[in-house]
Amino acid sequence: MIQVVLSLAVSMLSAWAPLMFYSTSPDSEPVAVRHVEGLVHGFLVLRTLEGKVLAEGDLIQTADGDRVTSKRVFRFKDGSSRSETAVFSQSHTFQLLSDHLVEKGPSFKNAADTMIDCSTGEITVHYTDKDGKAKADTARLELPGNLANGLMFTLLKNIDSAAPRTTLSMVAAPPKPRLVSASPKSRLTFRPPSTRH
Repeated sequence: MIQVVLSLAVSMLSAWAPLMFYSTSPDSEPVAVRHVEGLVHGFLVLRTLEGKVLAEGDLIQTADGDRVTSKRVFRFKDGSSRSETAVFSQSHTFQLLSDHLVEKGPSFKNAADTMIDCSTGEITVHYTDKDGKAKADTARLELPGNLANGLMFTLLKNIDSAAPRTTLSMVAAPPKPRLVSASPKSRLTFRPPSTRH
């Protein structure tokens, strides 16, 4: 088992800073597998730009053949939690099979439980609206092969820097599930995490 300590310098949303969002078309290409995923147990720390710890968590990933299950959990200092389990295949290209995201607590505007089943295109969202009422919405969408929910960091490290443009799609919810796309505005660079804990 590989143990990895990651220190994220910015919030989850700030990880999207180098990307632009726009409406999507389902004909975008999937990302080719350049780095095969395997067994991982990572210890995660989510920090502000100033270094203040917002959340701690785990990344646990298992592989069975070309099928990978990746679970990322963050436990926030204010009692909030964010748990996401993505199941994907990695045979020539990455293909999301399913994704389950649960966000709850004061760090999130609305509590939400979102399930994506790529085999049927069904997205089910259970959420709490601004008035605290429980709501549910189910939609069927034509999901593209480059769907990145739960796979963003895996896909980003596999993007070919020589490619003229790579577009990634995501299901955004709540309230109503919709498809959006993101594309790096410039070459992405990664820096190693600090060793300060």
